[in-house]
Amino acid sequence: MNPSINTPKSLGIPQHKLEREKMLQELNDQRLTLFVNEIRGNLPEDIQSKPDAHDLVPYFDPADGGVAAEWLFLLEAPGPNAVTSGFVSRDNPDETAKNWFELNNDARILRTRTLMWNIVPWYLGENGKIRPARKADIDAGWEWLLKLLDLLRPYKRLCRVVLVGRKAQRITTRLQEARPDLVVEQCLHPSPSFINRNPKENRLRVLAELKTAAGVLGDG
Repeated sequence: MNPSINTPKSLGIPQHKLEREKMLQELNDQRLTLFVNEIRGNLPEDIQSKPDAHDLVPYFDPADGGVAAEWLFLLEAPGPNAVTSGFVSRDNPDETAKNWFELNNDARILRTRTLMWNIVPWYLGENGKIRPARKADIDAGWEWLLKLLDLLRPYKRLCRVVLVGRKAQRITTRLQEARPDLVVEQCLHPSPSFINRNPKENRLRVLAELKTAAGVLGDG
């Protein structure tokens, strides 16, 4: 396996970022890339008016499971490091991504069984400071989430959607009603603001919820 895929924060290293971009171009199945390009071409007016607006929608990480993923992890919105790297990824150079990378490893969840995305697919904020998602953002992102789930449906692999953090969990009921065929689970957010309050205990709490949400509790 590419060594950059085994190292947290690897997308902060230019060589590894280039390798991941090359993987994106070499994908046999371009459906997810085309999906992101479609979003980039149909952004809300307030996002579309920003400089380099299309870059505010990062791509799926080609090191993850793609259309064959069994579990979809949904967070709130891309952070500034996702915009810089160009990927929604556990390999982004920030502490939240690092925590998520390590927690998935500790839970023995293969990344090739998962897909990471956000309930709002574009970056919210300016000058490196993200703002919370508003109802209008969530509603706009909801339409794209439904399209993503429809895109994955023919592959018959996706069985669980895990909403990571309270902000993403605002769509729980809506998602359960729209897709009763999917198991919708919740997991605590791996942000350093939560983990670092009590590193050992809080990490174990996130780990337990992650394993339960992904249906791997007791494996290994």
